[in-house]
Amino acid sequence: MRHLPLLPNHRAGRASVTCRYRCGDACFHEIPNTSANPFFGDVVSRRAALRAGVVVAAAGVVGAGAAACGTTPEQRPTGLDFAPVAPNELDEVVVPEGYRQAVVIRWGDPLFPDAPEFDFDRQAAAAQARQFGFNCDFAALLPLDATGREQLLVTNHEYTSEQFMFRGYDEEDPTREQVEVAWAAHGLSVLLVEQDGDGRLTPRFSDRNRRITATTPFRLTGPAAGSDLLKTSADPTGTLVLGTLNNCAGGVTPWGTILSGEENFHQYFANAERLGDPRLARYGLTGAATDRKWERFDRRFDLAREPNEANRFGYVVELDPHDPGSTPVKHTALGRFKHECANVRVTRDGRVVAYSGDDERFEYIYKFISDRKLRRGDSRSARRHNTTLLDEGTLYVARFSGDSPAGEVGGSGATPSDGRFDGSGEWVPLASGDRSFVPGMTAEEVCVFTRLAADAVGATKMDRPEDIQTHPHTGVVYCALSNNVDRGEDGEEGATEPNPRVANKHGQVLELTDRGGDPLSLAFSWNLMLVCGDPASPDTYFAGYDKSRVSPISSPDNVAFDRHGNLWISSDSDGALNGYNDGLYAVPVSGGERGHLKAFLTVPRGAETCGPVIGERVVTVCVQHPGEVDGASADAPASHWPDGGDSPPRPSVVAVWRPGHRIGE
Repeated sequence: MRHLPLLPNHRAGRASVTCRYRCGDACFHEIPNTSANPFFGDVVSRRAALRAGVVVAAAGVVGAGAAACGTTPEQRPTGLDFAPVAPNELDEVVVPEGYRQAVVIRWGDPLFPDAPEFDFDRQAAAAQARQFGFNCDFAALLPLDATGREQLLVTNHEYTSEQFMFRGYDEEDPTREQVEVAWAAHGLSVLLVEQDGDGRLTPRFSDRNRRITATTPFRLTGPAAGSDLLKTSADPTGTLVLGTLNNCAGGVTPWGTILSGEENFHQYFANAERLGDPRLARYGLTGAATDRKWERFDRRFDLAREPNEANRFGYVVELDPHDPGSTPVKHTALGRFKHECANVRVTRDGRVVAYSGDDERFEYIYKFISDRKLRRGDSRSARRHNTTLLDEGTLYVARFSGDSPAGEVGGSGATPSDGRFDGSGEWVPLASGDRSFVPGMTAEEVCVFTRLAADAVGATKMDRPEDIQTHPHTGVVYCALSNNVDRGEDGEEGATEPNPRVANKHGQVLELTDRGGDPLSLAFSWNLMLVCGDPASPDTYFAGYDKSRVSPISSPDNVAFDRHGNLWISSDSDGALNGYNDGLYAVPVSGGERGHLKAFLTVPRGAETCGPVIGERVVTVCVQHPGEVDGASADAPASHWPDGGDSPPRPSVVAVWRPGHRIGE
């Protein structure tokens, strides 16, 4: 194993232009969470008895990985036999020696035989609605038969970056065509792909292909459907919404549908300041005109004219990719916040549990438990029943306790005396059907203003909860906590054991185990597996593994598992570690190599690694916003990936494979 170069200097990451287009400069605005939740140290002392019981009950699952660090070094993890990619600043996708890569599909590529070929200088809304959308994020591959030769590739399209999409773009005076192109570039794409024997994927035209955009009809379901809070002049029933916006991560359900999280929806709506509604401010809706100026072309984006329209975004969306004529839905029962994702696990009694994070500074982690049980099989009646499982159930929010004295978590990132950041916690109920558990709020209000409900019950403020996935063998839940540079700033909460660093710009990865490994339990134990950053820095932690042998990583974003149970992590740091490009990393979560993080690939300059899919013979990643660096634009591109020459950069899905071999073997 060759040693990787260490990174002695840090610099601020994330280009300001990306912050502007992706999240509306959320990190430069006032923090929406102004709640006075209990100080974390007080929670620790009040939860001491609960902590003792939970830690003992769950130690068999979470503790197993840590204890196994004492096994012999010869016990190598299966599926990770590759030489790590070194940190770099290249304008290309870099993969390990022996692997090959190819673009599967790019922004603007046609999805239908009648769609035109992409022409960067002659874009049209009608064409974009039948072409692959912009800034792909989440991805899934759904085999259509046992051979896996034909699969459906489903992707989100999180946001548009107009100054990189149009030459000569005038941000103060966009044209209607440019705005409508952007509407069509949002949403999701469904694409048939063929996989050859090595793993390479080739797109195909098919009647299964589909585009979902910012104008596609969606049904609202769950407790808030039909509520006065969701009614508008265009939809007096409060049950039908046009479009989905800022779709970030997602998940695949056991019944074969796709879940997609609506994240930074606040930035699309203008004139919130005229309403003076504090409930809007809690979601970051505070301004006048928007950057994109959509309100000039559709009144629903002007809250002064349609005050409820923003309440219809911020949900988990469900799409059936196997039925191109189906109407996708928005699940109000899972709450409304800046959903990074929703991932489902089936319980022993057949109910389903969905975990989701609210991706903003000092926000929360949630769990939903369905009332109904999964029906096995692929009959039409079973599928119809299963697509209603997320309509009725109980929504919970997480409250964490640490097991170390407050003085041992001072914000430096140094591990406590017990050698681990760990503790216990509980899931606090918010609403179930028409019943609210939050005094002063109805169930409808809990579902629409979920952040306020979580504030009221004293949920634990976390460092930007991003993707959450359940280990396929152990049931342990893994959550990427991306970063929070405002932790410990004046007036803001300082370090806590699950968030142990002030000015945290590199993030951490959380392991959480519901008591007894049962997702129906309302108690859990937790520990931090990774505290990310420069391995040479004393404020980092890699599950106790020798840090001189691990790859540097910053801002964990999406997480996934391979068939062997290894954890794969994509990063969204945009150069926070010495300017190096983001990448995809793999790490064992048990055995003697637990914590041995290795970079599998890196993406081009200015890009973010998104939506990893880890197959037996192929890995795919979404390369989002390549070339999106400050000072660049469509007129002065900073990247020419993937087409080279003087071409503009295009967000794309990339496949990586090793001819004649399985991934990592």
